[in-house]
Amino acid sequence: MHPTRWGDPAGAAPLPEPARALVELAFGVTDSPAATAVSLPAPALDEAVLAELRTAVGDAHVVTDDAIRRLRTRGKSTPDLLRARAGDLTDAPDVVVRPVGAHEVAAVLAIAVRHHLAVVPFGGGTAVTGGLAPDREGYAGVVSLDLRRMNHLVEVDPVSMTATLEPGLLGPEAEALLAEHGLTLGHFPQSFEHASIGGFAATRSSGQASAGYGRFDAMVVALTAVTPTGRLSLGVAPASAAGPDLRQLLLGSEGAFGVITSVTVRVRPIPEAKVYEGWRFATFAEGRDAMRELAQSGPLPTVLRLSDESETALSLADPDAVGGGASAGGCLMITGYEGSAADVAAKQTSVTALLTDLGGVPGGEEPGRAWAAGRFKAPYLRDSMLDVGVLVETLETATFWSRVEQTYADVKAALGASLPGALVLCHVSHVYETGCSLYFTVAARATEPAWRAAKAAATDAMVAARATITHHHAVGTDHKPWLAREIGETGVRVLRAVKAELDPTGILNPGVLVP
Repeated sequence: MHPTRWGDPAGAAPLPEPARALVELAFGVTDSPAATAVSLPAPALDEAVLAELRTAVGDAHVVTDDAIRRLRTRGKSTPDLLRARAGDLTDAPDVVVRPVGAHEVAAVLAIAVRHHLAVVPFGGGTAVTGGLAPDREGYAGVVSLDLRRMNHLVEVDPVSMTATLEPGLLGPEAEALLAEHGLTLGHFPQSFEHASIGGFAATRSSGQASAGYGRFDAMVVALTAVTPTGRLSLGVAPASAAGPDLRQLLLGSEGAFGVITSVTVRVRPIPEAKVYEGWRFATFAEGRDAMRELAQSGPLPTVLRLSDESETALSLADPDAVGGGASAGGCLMITGYEGSAADVAAKQTSVTALLTDLGGVPGGEEPGRAWAAGRFKAPYLRDSMLDVGVLVETLETATFWSRVEQTYADVKAALGASLPGALVLCHVSHVYETGCSLYFTVAARATEPAWRAAKAAATDAMVAARATITHHHAVGTDHKPWLAREIGETGVRVLRAVKAELDPTGILNPGVLVP
């Protein structure tokens, strides 16, 4: 990945003409190219420390080259990209270390403890939560612990339908290896093409087919990890009554408690058939009520998402991708079905009957195909928008069904009031029996401080509505102050106690997750 852009450089493209015309109308176009030829601070580590690291993992796998360090600087949140585009790469790690196996990870952590080096686990580099930008103050240097050499499918259990994967596997690599056994994980977040298995676990990722396959943390049946005080092997059976589930300490921990070295996940047969289609509802509220009925009473499609009126009429990525643009009106719902041909047909028939009864108007397969074709493209569009001076950022919240209407209205109002003239779009991204996730996209000609203020106002609205502050999507790099508001001061003390036990010198991702 390029430090100032998303994904594969070959995927970068100028702003599509329909979107450029929209930007011109809404904001005006101001070319804002990223800085070039940005220099990095010299590595802070002395040769003796580098020699110890080379002994641990091999000479070729300790890298201080500027080009590699540049690629390991921060993640891909909009604040991360804005700093890089402005030429600020002061957060570059001093060294990139590439271990293979838990024993080498343990050796690197031991060296880091001795020399008080901050260690940042690195997988695909797609993090949007600030997890790749640790607090450097007080540390002798920063090590980017690049896990990409740990990229094997360790074991497949076709009877139990599980597979053990190493953390450095990227999403497409994992799917290709599983496909050789006729299996799939079914986890396809927007970052799928470039994110890693370890990253999915460490951020508690949710995929776009979560209605059918579940969140990534629900797929994990076992994991191993290395901490500065010892190794963890968690999940020895499908279920346990031996106290709290300690897997949850690592899932979503963003590398602050340990380095995940393997995950054992539930897998499914590769679907024989896939069908995606569109539906229209007159209002966002009517569409949400239909989603609640599916989530609570079934049948539940594999993919289920609903755009509000603004997002339906005005898709920044491609006006056609939402199934007809403004002229069609109302709100677009995407339903998707994956599985055997018989199961897909049966579920599609049942869902069609229910949605029709609830006021939905079928739109055929073209909207579904358009969504499927473009579902990984939005981050590239964000770069194109930044190139013309428009900041695009997202934030996500989850709440109970009874509070969705208030949460939606209050968060949208807070963003609109804080960023006058902004485009504020929303869709329901994930559904649960008891509630759903609202995914907001904001486009504005604004500075980073203005966006941070707007996000703070939106977060206040979430808290007031008693909604959670989710961070498996782009909440940005300043979510830590809100952690106590979500889990309470007692909860924060628990996390600090865990940190003190597993990482007593605080070398793992300092300042990340635990305030």
